[in-house]
Amino acid sequence: MVSPRLSREAGHRRKFMAVVDDTPECDRAMRYAAMRAKNSGGGLVLVYIISPGDFQHWLGVEEIMRAEALQEAEATLAKAAERLRQTVGVDPEKCIREGKATEEIHAVIEEDRDVAILVLAAGSAKEGPGPLVSSIAGRGAAFPIPVTVVPDTLTDEEIDALC
Repeated sequence: MVSPRLSREAGHRRKFMAVVDDTPECDRAMRYAAMRAKNSGGGLVLVYIISPGDFQHWLGVEEIMRAEALQEAEATLAKAAERLRQTVGVDPEKCIREGKATEEIHAVIEEDRDVAILVLAAGSAKEGPGPLVSSIAGRGAAFPIPVTVVPDTLTDEEIDALC
């Protein structure tokens, strides 16, 4: 059970959340979430999730790999945030988590009770829409807030018109 959302309470505002990763469709989700936040007076949270399976090595190597993954996450989020500031005019919050993507998304939603809408983008590759979008259909991974799925084929202009 998810804690009640606080986004309509005094001193709070509705936040849109997008997951930042290396998929081509990620930019579509970020753009949509940023435009919705801007046009509704809301906030934007960008979440980057580091997979824990990347660090199954000897202790010294694991620490170096974890530090490198954190540096990459920080750089990726900083670049995405700057691009959204320049193109949309929204200054997003940035969040880095380590763990299984669906579990970490649930944790962020539980911890930040202003997060009210998760925005994902569906890829059009033959492999499917992507693991996060696919997880929505799974019984155990359904998210406790509304999820907006943006097609990766939308242009900036089409996203702006929808928002």
